Amino acid sequence: MINGVVNPTGDEAVTLTYYAHGQADKLSNVARRPAVLVLPGGGYEHCSDRESEPVALSFLGAGYQAFVLRYSLGERSAWPRPLADAEAAMQTIIDHADQWGVDPDRIVVAGFSAGGHLAASLGVFGRIRPARLILIYPVTTLDTLKVCVAASHNAPDLLAAVDAGTPATFLVHTADDETVPVTDSLAFAERLHAANVPFELHVFPSGPHGLALGTAFTSTGRPEMENPGFAQWLGLAVNWLRREFPIG
Repeated sequence: MINGVVNPTGDEAVTLTYYAHGQADKLSNVARRPAVLVLPGGGYEHCSDRESEPVALSFLGAGYQAFVLRYSLGERSAWPRPLADAEAAMQTIIDHADQWGVDPDRIVVAGFSAGGHLAASLGVFGRIRPARLILIYPVTTLDTLKVCVAASHNAPDLLAAVDAGTPATFLVHTADDETVPVTDSLAFAERLHAANVPFELHVFPSGPHGLALGTAFTSTGRPEMENPGFAQWLGLAVNWLRREFPIG
């Protein structure tokens, strides 16, 4: 494995961490792999560690190259700076595709909560759009965006911008999420359907916002954040990815 951190925008506060499989003689048929760029949540106030490396390393273990972007936060999250950060991260991955063993045409962006908002925004507004999206309890509506820091509230309506060029999407939510309502995922799925964009949607019956992987590892010792039902989302997402972008 090769691993490191770069600053895709030149801002030391914006970091792109990469975890990539090195080229091995026994794996010569997979010199270039699909990649998953993870955008953690945190209300544009912080980037959740529980939704960062644990997720990226899970996708790495499934055979994908993996990246984590820590984007502009707080007062620095005024639009379009976070989107510019995500675009710069995409461009950096493309520019280093040979070095990191990435297929530049198969870059998937996975976002949680506010990171899901950023991922979806990249999918509809981005100068470089991802090939696919994975959205976990994403913020997609202007009303829900109000739960994030005030600087982010001037982001445009992403639902209105969904079109036929929006990437195929995998969506995950819980039905009783009290912070980001399930209707945000349902609304995004409805817009995808109207634009004839393929999607897969999984709504689990219960679980609080911010479950991350739903495992003991990402629960920080809080019993309510360990949810075996919700934890199925990762396997479902990997299966979806393998159908969309097989490795090898």
